[in-house]
Amino acid sequence: MRDTEPQTAGGKVLWHFTMSLDGFVAGPEHAMDWMSGITNRDGLIDEYVETTGAVLGGRVGWDMFPDPSMTYGGAWQGPLFVLTHHPEDAQPVDGVTFLDCDVAEAVRIGLEAAAGKNLEVLSPSIGSQLLERGLIDEIDLHIAPILLGDGIWLHHAPGGTPIRLSLVNGDDPTAEVNLRYRPVASG
Repeated sequence: MRDTEPQTAGGKVLWHFTMSLDGFVAGPEHAMDWMSGITNRDGLIDEYVETTGAVLGGRVGWDMFPDPSMTYGGAWQGPLFVLTHHPEDAQPVDGVTFLDCDVAEAVRIGLEAAAGKNLEVLSPSIGSQLLERGLIDEIDLHIAPILLGDGIWLHHAPGGTPIRLSLVNGDDPTAEVNLRYRPVASG
C-alpha cells in the first residue's frame, strides 16, 4: 500500500484528525498532550495549510482550546466556524464565527467561506453527524503509534449502522490496512 497522495484543495468537506491506534482523537477531557513526540511525514502540515480554506469545529473543543492561531501551529490563517447551540455566551474572537444552525447549513456556510479550498471538519461529533447525512467527502486520518484506552472517539454512534468506506491509497478500495507496531518499554 502506498502513502496517500498529497492533499488537494478541491472544495471538499474533509474530516481530518490524528488518531490513536485505538480510535481516540483526544484523551479524556479533550487532552492533547499525548501527541507530543509524535512525528509526521515531511511536508504534511504544509499540504493542509495550503489546501484548507475554512475550518468547522464544535463548541466543546473550542472551549478547551479557544485560540484560532493554534490551527496547524499558527501556520494556517482563515475563517474558523464554531457550531454551538449557545452562541450568545461565546466570547467574540477575531476570525471566529459562532454558528447556531443545522450542520448542513454550517457546511454550506463553511464551503462558501473556503472559496474553492477544503472545509476541514475538526470535530468528532460534527464529523459523525455529517458522515451520517452523507456530507463528508473524505476522511483523512493519521494513525499515531499510541493506545490511549480512553478519551474522545473519532466516531461514536452506539446503535448506529455501519458506514462503509472506500480506501483511497491502494489498488483495492475494500482492503484492510495493515499496521505493525511493537510496544516501547517504559522507563
